[in-house]
Amino acid sequence: MIREDESQTGELIQGTLEMLVLRALTRCPMHGYGVAEWIHQTSQQVLKVEEGALYPALHRLELRGMLSANWGVSDNNRRAKFYQLTAKGRKRLCAESQRWARVSAAVAFVMQAT
Repeated sequence: MIREDESQTGELIQGTLEMLVLRALTRCPMHGYGVAEWIHQTSQQVLKVEEGALYPALHRLELRGMLSANWGVSDNNRRAKFYQLTAKGRKRLCAESQRWARVSAAVAFVMQAT
């Protein structure tokens, strides 16, 4: 689950976590904690990805061929699995980004309706 950090409640639309993970990995390979921190920092500390949702999402994306993974050593000298976006993952991110733009515009339109 991704939750708003301050309110401690609320889930985002289904599929959003995977889209955010794919987006995080466009920059460079990262381990799970790095992905979660990037999302948290980039969202201006609004979104917090819980471990119980993040690692299954990473595993699903890897199984679907959207991510590849290799073991390495993290900045704090611990063994960690580093994930990297594949061509299939880039294609999926493009499609999900377009879908998100349509959905978020539609929600904004409804919220502005009188």
